[in-house]
Amino acid sequence: MIRKMKETEIDTLVYLWFKTSVQAHNFIAEDFWKSQMLAMKETYLPNCDTYIYEEDNNILGFISYHQGFVPALFVSIEAQSQGIGSKLLDFIKQQYQQLQLTVYAENQRAHSFYMAQGFKNSGRQICEHTDHEEILMQWCKV
Repeated sequence: MIRKMKETEIDTLVYLWFKTSVQAHNFIAEDFWKSQMLAMKETYLPNCDTYIYEEDNNILGFISYHQGFVPALFVSIEAQSQGIGSKLLDFIKQQYQQLQLTVYAENQRAHSFYMAQGFKNSGRQICEHTDHEEILMQWCKV
């Protein structure tokens, strides 16, 4: 089931975000992700429209939307490759005509996932926080 995040679930989402970020971005020091946990909790998640994917009262993933941008799509490590990320992305696609996001160039698995979901590369930039290259991607409803 996909539903809007409850404020009481922020800590659970931050933990899910941290664990999956460390695993998916092993080219960035774990200390960086730790240093961002408070900002995720107090700034990023509260200022986005965030939806969770839940099964049997367990949060398995979430997606955030903010002003045309998808700043977060994370699925718990144990639940990956089960279609949850696609379901969350489809949920957001049904609500908006176009979406943008960035993905680290070194995260080839995520880049391939977004390409398979209909996103197109639209540019490259250096992440101001990590100095790693990001690929800008966009999707438009046909």
